[in-house]
Amino acid sequence: MSDSRPLPSIGPYRLANRVILAPMAGVTDRPFRSLCRQLGAGLVVGEMVTSDPNLWHTRKSRLRMDHRGEPGPRSVQIAGGDADMLALAAKLNADQGAEIIDINMGCPAKKVCNKAAGSALLRDEPLVGEILDAVVAAVDIPVTLKIRTGWCADSNNAVRIARMAEDAGIQALAIHGRHRQQKYQGEAEYDTIAAVVSEVNIPVFANGDITTPEKAQSVLDYTGADAVMIGRGAQGNPWIFREIEHFLRQGSRLPAPDAKERQEVLGGHLDALHAFYGEHMGVRIARKHLGWYLDGDSRFDDQTRRTLRAIFNGLEDTQGQRDFIDELFRHDPATASVHVAKAVAQHGTRAA
Repeated sequence: MSDSRPLPSIGPYRLANRVILAPMAGVTDRPFRSLCRQLGAGLVVGEMVTSDPNLWHTRKSRLRMDHRGEPGPRSVQIAGGDADMLALAAKLNADQGAEIIDINMGCPAKKVCNKAAGSALLRDEPLVGEILDAVVAAVDIPVTLKIRTGWCADSNNAVRIARMAEDAGIQALAIHGRHRQQKYQGEAEYDTIAAVVSEVNIPVFANGDITTPEKAQSVLDYTGADAVMIGRGAQGNPWIFREIEHFLRQGSRLPAPDAKERQEVLGGHLDALHAFYGEHMGVRIARKHLGWYLDGDSRFDDQTRRTLRAIFNGLEDTQGQRDFIDELFRHDPATASVHVAKAVAQHGTRAA
């Protein structure tokens, strides 16, 4: 049964649907955001950007902040532990075209938490309040917040943080249903998200372990959240956005993408990565995406996936990777690895 509630809004921006691409460092770059939007994401959020402008001169930061040609609303996530620096970062990003600022208080990575940023901030509620007030005051565009349920099982403070966020003027809140010490282990829980939904009047987005249309529907029903936010479930499966959106509207499953569409999407994604990063970086970044695509392609068994991944990871140039994709879909899946290896041997693959 379709959800009769109005679609959620972030400030003046009404979401196109209830399915959002989560920010993921090293994943949600401009090529992937564009692809997910094309395949049905109602909102996409960029990779986490450090709040220290002194580090923005690096190539990595410049690429993470590149939103050229993207339709709005353009959402930029910032991370850090200093309220004044986060406020400045928000203002500078707004000046460069960001239309939504998202504050990261959910990243569990050690290198982020060791700098008292990401989910480490959840241990210091006064600092959280200071950051929220400073960032909201610094810009005249909507500010959103992404958190976890708390730092650990004994400090589940998501409801208090959510109330603080609403009082500070945060326009929407995304919650990953794990505490920081879980990282990505175990199963996400949704009781905390449901509790937050019952306590605040701003849109709440449920995140964590949502990998199928049925799971998305059940999480929305259970929590009352306004939308689902998809992270790892989109890796190698950008079709998940249209599948969930269709299921939420129609109550039925869309057919899985056929081989022709998979080839077109993989090839297009590969070309976009090479164009965006250049050959040297593009070839390397494409490797992890190809691995995820293979993991999600039921035509191949585990051994074939391992062989294909090894061949692709050995390729060192753009044309070799493009030939790999073209050849992958020309043959029976059971013999694909043999044909692919022969076709790309001329590119000097280390795995040949």
